This record gives sequence, C-alpha cells and structure tokens, in this order.
Amino acid sequence: MEANRALITLLAVIAYLVLCVAIGLWSLSRTTSTQDFFVAGRRLGTFVTAFAIFSSTMSGFGFVGGPGLMYSMGTSSIWILGTIVISNIIVLNLVAKRIRMVAELRECVSLPDVAAARYGAQSVRASVAIVILLGVLGYLATQILAMSIVLRGVLADAGVLENPSLALCVAISCSVLIFYSVTGGIVASVYTDVIQGAIMIVASVLVFITVLGTFDGGLAEISRIVAADDRAAGGPWGTIGIMGALAWFFVFGIGVAGQPHIITKFMMLRRMKELRYVIPLGVLAYSVAALLWIGIGFAMRALVITGGHPALATPDAASPEFLQTFTHPLLAGVVFAALLAAIMSTADAFLNIGAAAVMHDLPIAIRGRSLGNELAWARIITALLALAAAVVALYSGDLVALLGAFGWGTFAAGLVPVIAIGLNWKRANALAANVAIASSLFVNFGLRLGGIRLPYGIDHGAGALVVSLVLFLSISFLTKPEPVPRDIERVMDL
Repeated sequence: MEANRALITLLAVIAYLVLCVAIGLWSLSRTTSTQDFFVAGRRLGTFVTAFAIFSSTMSGFGFVGGPGLMYSMGTSSIWILGTIVISNIIVLNLVAKRIRMVAELRECVSLPDVAAARYGAQSVRASVAIVILLGVLGYLATQILAMSIVLRGVLADAGVLENPSLALCVAISCSVLIFYSVTGGIVASVYTDVIQGAIMIVASVLVFITVLGTFDGGLAEISRIVAADDRAAGGPWGTIGIMGALAWFFVFGIGVAGQPHIITKFMMLRRMKELRYVIPLGVLAYSVAALLWIGIGFAMRALVITGGHPALATPDAASPEFLQTFTHPLLAGVVFAALLAAIMSTADAFLNIGAAAVMHDLPIAIRGRSLGNELAWARIITALLALAAAVVALYSGDLVALLGAFGWGTFAAGLVPVIAIGLNWKRANALAANVAIASSLFVNFGLRLGGIRLPYGIDHGAGALVVSLVLFLSISFLTKPEPVPRDIERVMDL
C-alpha cells in the first residue's frame, strides 16, 4: 500500500472532485429562488449550521495556512487559535440572535440587507457591500491558492505531471469551484460541510497521533528541537513578538463578529431556539481540528531542523508534505479529499456573499431596486468573482495564511463596529457607520499597498480595527441620535 501512496491520494482527490460535480447537480434542483441560493431557504438545522460555521472558519486558512504559520513563525499563530472561546461568546451575545431576527423580520438575504434595515440608509448598504466585495477577493484567493497548492502536490507525487505549474492547478481548481458554486449556491456548500466536517474532526485526531509518533518524546521533544533552533519560535509569543501576537488575538477574537461568511450562516437557521446548540458544537469541532494546525506545523519544522525532511520551498507546503510523507496512505487520501471539501465549501460561501453584494445590494443602493432575474445574475456574478479571485491568487505573491489574515482583517475592521456594535447600541448612526468603513479600508489597504509595516509586528487589520472603532464610537457620541425603526428597536431590546 505504501508503494501506491500517491495513487491512493490522487484517486481520493478525483473521487471528491467528481462528488462536487454531483452535489452541484443535486443542489440545482433545490435552488429555485434567491432565498435558496443565498440563505438556503432559511431551513437549516442545528447540526448542519454548526458544521457550516466550523468549516467556514477553518477551511484552507486553517488546514494549509495554519500549519504554514506554525512552521514559519512558531507559536505566534496559537494566539489565533486561542480566540475560539471568547470570539464565539461575542458572536452569540452580540450578533447571532439579532441578525437572525432582523433577517426574518425584513426578509434579508444578505448582510448589507441587515445593515440597511438597522440604519435605515442605503448608503450603509453600499458601504457594507463594498467592504464585503473587497474582503471576498482576498479571502477567496486564499481558498483557491490553498486548493491549488494541495492539487499541485498530489499531481506531482502521483507522477501525472512532472512539475505542474501553479497556474494550471489554479485553472483546474477554479473550474470545479465555478461549476459547484454556480449550480448549487449556498445549498451545495452547507450540506457537504456536514460530511467533510465530521471527516476532518476524526482525521485531525489521527494526524495528531501520527505527529506524536514522529519523534521519541512526542510533542515535548518536537517543542524542544524547535526552541533549541530558535528560542523565539518555541516561546510564548513566537517570532512576531508579544505585540504582534496580541494584535492577532485582538483582530481574530473580536473580528469574528464581522466575518460575513460566518455570521450570515445564522440567517439560514430554521428556528431561533437552536442557536444555543450551534455555537458550542462549532467550538468543539474547531478545537479538535486545531490539533492538525498545531501538530503538522511544529512537526515539520522539527523534521527539517533535524534533517528528517528537506527544507520546504514555502511554508504552505507543510501540510501537503507531511500528509504525503508521514501519514498512512489511506489517511492521507481521506484528509486531502476532506481538505479540498473544506476549501471548496468555504470558497462557495465567499462567492455567495460576494455575488449578493454585486447583483443584489449595490443595485438597490444605487438605483433603488435589484437586478431583474436575480437568480441568473447571481450565477453569472459568481463565475466572474471566481475568475477575479484566481487572478489575485496567482499574482498576489502572498502566502495562504497572510492572504487569509488580510481578508479577515478587512472584514473585522469594516464590519465589527457597524454590525456587532450597531445591532446593540441605539445611538450608532449611518454617518458613523460609513466613516468607520471608509477609514478601515483606507488604513488597511493604504498600509498594505504602501508597503508600510506597523511597529512591533502589529497586523494591519488590527490597526484598521482600532481606527474604525474609535471613529465609529466618537461620531456616534458627538452627533445627534437618529430614530431606529420600531421593529428593529424591539429586536435590540431583547
């Protein structure tokens, strides 16, 4: 079986890609309206919703970028994982219940719909749609790049192509993604999340057990080797230092309340009372899957240090290389297939919210009505967004994890004040919302495009979030309060 390792992995990946096509065709018959395409007809149960949220959170960022961060920066990325409990408490108490109720009251199909209902201003709808569109391109590029890196490793190891180019793998990945997303919408995504989420939880435990067996002494010995080579990498803050690590904790801990691909899942829930079970299930799944993030990244660094594996061409190769070299062939095949499933479903979620912003929210904000034949336009825009993100993935030059962090920071800085605070604070107004979003984009994109680094390794997204929060709170305090629609006010009073 060991001799056929690469073939087994390739067959597993091919089987999954065929399954994606089948799921897309099955979902086509269940997607007959924009409500179905964007919010799954608001008929998801507890288990499906919980795993959809879990998969959207981890995806390519967690299963490829996460180990890459552990490999390159040591324990720094553990501060991202450490936010899991506090971030979900924030989401449950500030966002989940209110966004679900507003969505039902106003028949919302997108986050900008919710923002427009809260502030009573189409300008806020447009601002939220723009920040979503820009963030989607960065985060969607993360998923396509992660999928392409995995596919390139599988094709090369199986001998199908001697040295497959990244561009070819991006083209293959993007083609399957477009078919899957265009035919099935969000329905295709959420129902595959249940299967692949369960597989990834089991696989993460098995992979972590494999990690413990790579060195006598297990994780303690791995940590000792890494710390001996680079004291900072094995220390409490990793190589980016205390301020950089705490900045990640800040932007990922608070920022989850502004991630549209996560919080819009609550709009799809069938019954309000199921909220109390959705978040604990998601936290449990995420915590188990984090074993893969930590284990592979640290183990590969220790293996390279001790000569047990050649140096990696890029940190993003840590996960594919470990799976192909050190795990059982069947486990590697299953993990690769489930990994592609996680990436594919999350990419579909991003395409979904991006398409809604372009063909539903921006037209309403600009001309007072959405495009005619919304379902057809949703599918056309979905394909165009996927192609645009593929270009970003090819030419950005960034690692998967850094692209993911940028997308997360864009959403966090732009949407946390407007959504998480705005749905709970009646004094917040449309002017403050628009200024907060504009400032977050200016700071985040300005620093990045200008090549400006913040001191002490502080993430751009964290800096942008601080600026947008300060402006949002200050303007809301200093300007005259605006009346809140009565039905929205009743939701905020709960």
